[in-house]
Amino acid sequence: MAVESRGDALSDGLLELLRPGVREVDGQVQAVRESQVELREQIDRLAAELCRVNEEQKVSLDLDPYVKKLLNARRRVVLVSNILQNAQERLRRLNHSVAKETARRKAYLDSGIYLPGSPSK
Repeated sequence: MAVESRGDALSDGLLELLRPGVREVDGQVQAVRESQVELREQIDRLAAELCRVNEEQKVSLDLDPYVKKLLNARRRVVLVSNILQNAQERLRRLNHSVAKETARRKAYLDSGIYLPGSPSK
């Protein structure tokens, strides 16, 4: 029983150690995703403004290379945003798994039933 208690305490300790880190990273990923969306919107506005200025100019300015650079930057921002979204989804699943495992172990401990794979008396 003492070996099982130490194992459960270690498992619970590890789960509790992981949970705050997962939540913190999840929050930071969410903040970065929000700034990526804002950056993408600003790039879109700037590209539209450059196109408008280019159309209104009496003297032909070649702003197309700048518009292309902005659109390329926007494409990279969208790519990074998608990567962050996938990472955040994995973090949410990990957080859910940690919470589920913690609840399962707590229920087993409270009921006095031995966990599968743990040594018996």
